[in-house]
Amino acid sequence: MKPVTNLINPQLGNHDHKLYIPVKQKFAISHMGAFLWMFFSIYLALPWLHDLAHVVSFPIALFIIGGISYIPGYMNAFLVISLILDRQPSFKNEYPKEKITILIAAHNEEDKIFQTLKYIDQQDYHGRMKVLVIDNGSEDQTVLETIKAQKELDIEIELLHEETPGKFHALNKALAVVTTPYVITIDADTLLHPSSIRYLVARMNSSPKEVCAVAGSVLTKNSRENIWTKMQEWDYFLGIASIKRLQGLYQGTLVAQGAYSLYKTECIKEVGGWPDAIGEDIVLTWRLLEKKWKVYYEPLAVSFTEVPSTLKHFVRQRARWARGMIEGLSEIKPWKQPQMYVKYLTGINFIMPYLDVTYTFCWIPGLVLAFFGYNWIVGPMTLLVLPLTLVSYSILYFFQKNFVFKPLNLRIRKNMLGFILFILGYQMLMSPVSVYGYIQEIFKFGRKWK
Repeated sequence: MKPVTNLINPQLGNHDHKLYIPVKQKFAISHMGAFLWMFFSIYLALPWLHDLAHVVSFPIALFIIGGISYIPGYMNAFLVISLILDRQPSFKNEYPKEKITILIAAHNEEDKIFQTLKYIDQQDYHGRMKVLVIDNGSEDQTVLETIKAQKELDIEIELLHEETPGKFHALNKALAVVTTPYVITIDADTLLHPSSIRYLVARMNSSPKEVCAVAGSVLTKNSRENIWTKMQEWDYFLGIASIKRLQGLYQGTLVAQGAYSLYKTECIKEVGGWPDAIGEDIVLTWRLLEKKWKVYYEPLAVSFTEVPSTLKHFVRQRARWARGMIEGLSEIKPWKQPQMYVKYLTGINFIMPYLDVTYTFCWIPGLVLAFFGYNWIVGPMTLLVLPLTLVSYSILYFFQKNFVFKPLNLRIRKNMLGFILFILGYQMLMSPVSVYGYIQEIFKFGRKWK
């Protein structure tokens, strides 16, 4: 049990060479296991493929089963094995003192901005912090709440104004006056754990010099509000966090999310700041990766954000994320990325529209047909993906509970209903929403910040 624990815990810092596995070998081992699982699945699914081919023809049957079983099975297996092998190096110094600037772009955030600034004020970071709040054409009391924070809190807060609509305009306005080596972006509704900034900067300082950004861990703060937020709690806690860990392991976290991330200021300025894109943080990250820089992820740098509490706002947010991915793929093709791991990771994103389309237009109708006794698409073989999904989530739950929440004195909320709905129905919601986002981007629908 001890060797396994050391492989999972990012902070133990055990440098026993017998336990250490280089990233290249982890990549190869994970692929070997994933391909073996996929080939095993293909072998078992031959009768299913044969039966479906009689109904829709062999090419269409292969297209459908590949999108709902073969490729998802391979991806889940790759994720599981990678998570088991993952081990981050220990921090060189847990109490860094570098000067940092924090950017908060705010548009109509009167009910949230003061609390966000108060949580920044409560950080145990030992270095000097300066906060730039950029009011982006707010029509409420955001400015007054920021002025109130300037008077009542101890941190240094400067208020800037950017009337041109668009988050990227606001962030670039502030970037022009940043003089510190590091800059952090935080959404106006994001609350930070007291040690969050300290761990985020510590990870940057403990990383190789080619690392240009570190994505923080973003969890939900309003998970008890209703059923929508209950499901999203598990998506952030398990789904998004597992992908971030996978990408961080292979040194290419694909989104240093604007909600909470740390960047080297000089790197941001070298790529021209935040781009004019609906997914400005996605495109920015891919531009950084294109420069042969690396992007890491720090699970202990925990923040809590407000997730959409209505279906309408959820659809709008996730469709925007899907559009951002297409924007990134349109600007920087996976095969043009200079680093092998990033080629692979962005290549996976390249096939996501195919998976979402097959899930939306094949798996969901197939599920309906299965209720009437027609198991052409959804049947026993589709359940092969479920065990790997549960295993990957179990591994991450163990990691999050013991090596993130426990050291930070946090407690996992009891949310069994949300977990069941997340496992059984979340993808049935996500894939159609993503397809909607792809359509929006193809036809260049209008953009909305929120």
